[in-house]
Amino acid sequence: MSNSALLKSSLAKKYWMALTGLFLCSFLVVHLIGNLQLLYTDDGEAFNQYAKFMTTFPLIKIVSYLLYFSILFHSVDGILLVIKNKKARPVNYKHNKPGVNSSFSSRMMGLLGSLILVFIVTHMAQFWGVMHFGEIGTKTYDGETVKDLYTLVVNTYTEGTMGIVWVAAYVFAQAVLGFHLWHGFQSAFQSLGMRHAKYTPLIKGVGAAFAVLVPLAFAVIPVWIYLCS
Repeated sequence: MSNSALLKSSLAKKYWMALTGLFLCSFLVVHLIGNLQLLYTDDGEAFNQYAKFMTTFPLIKIVSYLLYFSILFHSVDGILLVIKNKKARPVNYKHNKPGVNSSFSSRMMGLLGSLILVFIVTHMAQFWGVMHFGEIGTKTYDGETVKDLYTLVVNTYTEGTMGIVWVAAYVFAQAVLGFHLWHGFQSAFQSLGMRHAKYTPLIKGVGAAFAVLVPLAFAVIPVWIYLCS
């Protein structure tokens, strides 16, 4: 994380990767809170109102552009970093034992990040793209008509054979995210210089809990929709 492929300053290298990573972690929490409203039995009102707010409120729209930049920077820089490291050591050491010196998550960060990027692009095309540029129904609540993203989501995870396929793909993507966060969360704090005998165990513990609970909560949503809708 300290050898960014896009930035030249060594200080900027590690800080930007760490900061964009932590920003994306905060986005995950906000996004999860919003998505949990899909579980409400209110005909989609809470989720549709949330979706409208997130796509129309001016400050949120500005933050969205920062989010898009962070995703692109974090993903592209991570991929370029993996390529750079591969070129620097094209042949593995004869007696290399990666399992002894590093975790599975740390060794697979490039692959995990690439899979997450594919998921993000697909996920945005399915929902964000359709909501902004495709044909989508509407619902009216208390005289206010809003786009019906709720029904689009439910139909995606319940209709025909593809419903269970999309559920399985989503759950798999969350497992990948969990492994990525397992190493990335604590690594971000380390890159920011927050390494101390007193605080590091706490950061690792919080990071592990975050890496398990957040993806698990996301994964529950499409499974619940598939089973209960």
